[in-house]
Amino acid sequence: MNLSQEEARVLGCLVEKEMTTPDTYPLTLNALLTACNQSSNRYPIVAYDEETVHTAIQGLRAKQLARSVKAVKSRSLKHRHDLDVTLRLGDDERAVLSIMLLRGPQTVGELRMRTERYHEFESLVAVESALGRLAAETPALVEHLERQPGQKEARWTQLLSQSELQPSAGSSSPRVSGPRIADLATIVDDLTARVERLEQELGLRS
Repeated sequence: MNLSQEEARVLGCLVEKEMTTPDTYPLTLNALLTACNQSSNRYPIVAYDEETVHTAIQGLRAKQLARSVKAVKSRSLKHRHDLDVTLRLGDDERAVLSIMLLRGPQTVGELRMRTERYHEFESLVAVESALGRLAAETPALVEHLERQPGQKEARWTQLLSQSELQPSAGSSSPRVSGPRIADLATIVDDLTARVERLEQELGLRS
């Protein structure tokens, strides 16, 4: 698909909000802007404006990955994804793909933990099964990455978009690049996942 970073962020947000807050889905432009710019569960953190998000929506519509609708008795145009129609993805596949669109490469364990509000995976094997189906698509939608130095586990990455670290030209978002920054982000992600897992085990997190 070769999505831009902005298109990938918008698409990931649409999937996320459909699965976690269905009562407010589809999303208005303002709600989608807020979802794109939130500081939690996002990497990299961005500061898009309305024009950036609107352009991304247009790009997704051209690729048949999103559409805009107007609800009855409502003047507001709202936006929804079409992943389930265009790519025929199941809930489990959309869940893991959305996490990678929003947060970059992930381990199988991270994907299982971070998709809890999206879809309930019974085991790591179930996550791997969903990833396997996505990797078997033509063209592949995800790819298994080799374990990098300093990492305990290998990661999976989505293949719908350009590098998460390289925003497209003209973007209002900050440019994030350089291997040191990427390595630090990976370490922070690992530590965050371990803390969240420990809190769950100790009963400190619901």
